[in-house]
Amino acid sequence: MSKKFEELEIKDDFMFGVIMRNPKYCKPFLETIFGIKISRIEYPESQKTIELTADAKGIRLDVYVEDGKGTVYNIEMQATSNRNLKKRMRYYQSMIDLNILEKGATYKELKRSFVIFVCTFDLFGKGRHVYTFENRCVQEPDLPLGDDTTKIILNTKGTVDDVSPEMKRLLNFIDGQEPEDDFTRELAEAVESVRKNEKWRLDYMTLQMHYQEKYEEGLEKGLEQGIEQGIEQGIEQGMEKGAEREKVEFAKRMLEDGNLPEDKIALFSGLGLERVLELKNEFELV
Repeated sequence: MSKKFEELEIKDDFMFGVIMRNPKYCKPFLETIFGIKISRIEYPESQKTIELTADAKGIRLDVYVEDGKGTVYNIEMQATSNRNLKKRMRYYQSMIDLNILEKGATYKELKRSFVIFVCTFDLFGKGRHVYTFENRCVQEPDLPLGDDTTKIILNTKGTVDDVSPEMKRLLNFIDGQEPEDDFTRELAEAVESVRKNEKWRLDYMTLQMHYQEKYEEGLEKGLEQGIEQGIEQGIEQGMEKGAEREKVEFAKRMLEDGNLPEDKIALFSGLGLERVLELKNEFELV
């Protein structure tokens, strides 16, 4: 979140999340992706945060909506490719399911769900605008598991002719190109409207401060752990050096006595034979 508020584009997750909170934009967005008409969409919460237990890793969803048929849609904007997206999609899907079950539903009541990541990069390098994943039998690829879960990765850098013209124009706009139809022009106007909204500016600044605090807390914690580890290592190294000095002094006394062979001195002192011979040479040079 290093961008200034005035520089935010629809491909920035904050801007995307704000715009998609309005069904005026979210509904046609989903309709463009799926090529179908959706009767209506509902927002269970203005911004969905799922934290099941104190120990579990919570998730903050960009967009979480349901349609008139009870299907759940989670849409996430991804502008960087270094977040292990495949495992994140798996985690988001499981958290959404667990969140539904927490409300007292049984397994058979789990809703059909789509986890959609809009990426400004080609995660798989195949040139496709859309990658759709469902659970299917390895031995019988035509046999679906039927668990009603689907994961979709949209790629704004696609080169293959695999989507509708409307979908391509939408992905091109997200990628930074000028709007080419009525819907993308409406999205462009929505971006400008958000940029002029003082409430969203304040929310963005507050979120920036929150992330900065978390970052500084992480640095402080890391520094404290580093200091603690350094002290422990220093003590350990000091003890090792002290023990080494005692072994050397013991070996020197036996060498001064002159009654034991070098291999016995090495055995009794705990020093290696090579080190005992070095000490003996030092005596002879003095």
